[in-house]
This record gives sequence, C-alpha cells and structure tokens, in this order.
Amino acid sequence: MFFGTSFLFRGAQAVALLRGTLFVLVGLILVSGVFQLQALQWLLQNSLFALAVAIPVIFQPELRRALERLGRTRIFSEEQATREATNQIIEEVCTTAERLSERRHGALIVLERESSLDEFIRTGVAMDSYVSAALLLTVFWPKTDLHDGAVIVNRAGRVAASAAVLPLSASRNMPQKKQGTRHRAALGITEVSDAICVVVSEETGRISVANGGRMIPRLDKKRLQTILNALYTPEQVKSDGLWHRLSSTTQRVAQQLYTRYGEQ
Repeated sequence: MFFGTSFLFRGAQAVALLRGTLFVLVGLILVSGVFQLQALQWLLQNSLFALAVAIPVIFQPELRRALERLGRTRIFSEEQATREATNQIIEEVCTTAERLSERRHGALIVLERESSLDEFIRTGVAMDSYVSAALLLTVFWPKTDLHDGAVIVNRAGRVAASAAVLPLSASRNMPQKKQGTRHRAALGITEVSDAICVVVSEETGRISVANGGRMIPRLDKKRLQTILNALYTPEQVKSDGLWHRLSSTTQRVAQQLYTRYGEQ
C-alpha cells in the first residue's frame, strides 16, 4: 500500500515537504514520549483532525495527478495518433521551432499525452487542423492575434486550440532566473499533466523542452527531435537507431526524463 502510494507521488515537488512533515511529527512524538510532556501529547492527539483537513489542501496538485494516473487506462483512452502521424508531428514541430528560433519569435507548443487538456483547450481559440510548420509559423507570427498563448496538439494529433492560457509554475527551480512567463507556463502545464511542452524564447531565440515539471534548455533542431522521439514515441527512437546520434549527456538527460515521467 505504502509503496503504491509513493509510486503515484514520485517526482512530485511536495515530496520533500511530506518527508519533512513526517520527520517533525515523529520527532515530536518521540520527545513527548521520552520526557512525558502531557501538553504536547494532548496537542498531537487533537491535531489529527486538523492534519486530515490540511493534507488534501497542501497536496492538492499531487492528489490530482495521482487520480489522473489511476484513471489512465485503455478503457478511458481516446483516439490517438498513429506512429507515422506522430513522427510527422515531431518533424513539423522541430522545423517550426528552428525557424522561430532564427526569427526570435516566441512560441509555446503543447503535446497532449494521457492527461486530458480539455480545460486548457477551452481557454483558447478552437481549431481542428493538421499540424504543419506553415500553420504554426503563422499562428506565432508576432502581428497575429493568436501568437500570445499556447498551441495545444491533442492526442489525435491535431491542433485543438491556439492562444490557450496555461497555468504558471510556482517553482523556484528555473534553469535560468531571467526566464519569463513562457517558460513558467511551459513548466506549469507539465506540472499539472503529463504533457510535453516545446518553448521558444522571444528574447534569446533558445529552444527548450519541458516535461514533468523539468526543463531541458538550449536545444537545436536535431537534439529537439531526438528528445521528442524519446519522450513522445520512446519505442520508435530506439528501434530506428536515432539514439546513438546524441551526445552521452543528452542521452542521459532524455532517458532520465522518460524513465521518470514517460511511463507514468
């Protein structure tokens, strides 16, 4: 039971908080028992109800993620893109990111996986179109009304929405302190779901990938394509022999991300 619970919460940012809370509680129980502190024992006994109310509030994002993982079964799965369509999506996204990087045009491209992104799709402009570099470049052109927001590609491999609003991450573990709203939004959507987010910085033109609340920065088209293959279609990258083309550092980072988050 405890192992299964820990598996559901692995990778969550509040694990350290939970661990610290348990250490404090155990320490207080030991101190009150050894020194016979009646007042402290009474306080601990009567604080259980308050803890039962506080824990769901403190760990609300982690509980939501755990419930989503329990619900990710084949029975509830919707139509998913084929392997060929997925490879095409990756190619179009990588081409888009490369061109936007050269032009210093900012972008957020979210790839939906098992977790539903319907609530975020509803915040944007509804679309139902094939994923193509031409479409994405048009959407993220600075003079269009749709560029300020995220494009969401659903599980069926189609552009479901543009100009979508994403939740901002409250994490302080940003790769670079100067990164702004786009990067926090990229981390935020991957903290509340298992989606993958490609972000292009408007200021520097740098390409990054966010997954599981973590970010791999400073990518070029080749490295971006390999990492998306590892995270979006992990079985394809190894069977096609693309894995060995990256440096050992990039392989290790991508593999660690997939091992930790890709199968959840």
